[in-house]
Amino acid sequence: MSTEVAKVPLQELYEKDCVLWTEQTARLLRAGAFDDLDIENLAEEIEDMGKNRRRELRSRLRVLVSHLLKWQFQAPKRSTSWASTIIDQREEIADVLEESPSLRRTMSSSLSNVYAGASKIAAVETGIPVQDLPPTCPYSLEQILDESFLPK
Repeated sequence: MSTEVAKVPLQELYEKDCVLWTEQTARLLRAGAFDDLDIENLAEEIEDMGKNRRRELRSRLRVLVSHLLKWQFQAPKRSTSWASTIIDQREEIADVLEESPSLRRTMSSSLSNVYAGASKIAAVETGIPVQDLPPTCPYSLEQILDESFLPK
């Protein structure tokens, strides 16, 4: 541990250099120096990790559903790029769910919010008015995640 880092209390270090704070915190955890930890900020960072994973999952679902909408409602403009994005987002979602299986139970409850954003994106990218798209998600969660599903 450098003397410069040792002089700065962890709570202060968190405000000045979060990356250095994480490195120092990891060292303290590995050393079993639990009394020296910045517990409040550590708890906040751990909670943020979960929030970030949920946010990533919603973001990937939003992109995936927007591409499924484009695929369905703008069939003449279907492209390999759209197909590639659909495949990629499904793979990334599968990776997130493999690393954090508990997120699967939150997917159904967030689908309506995800769909609201996805329909806006699809409307902008296709030029189709958002009110001309279905008001609720026309795909089940199983269809969205099914790698063989593409809407007609």
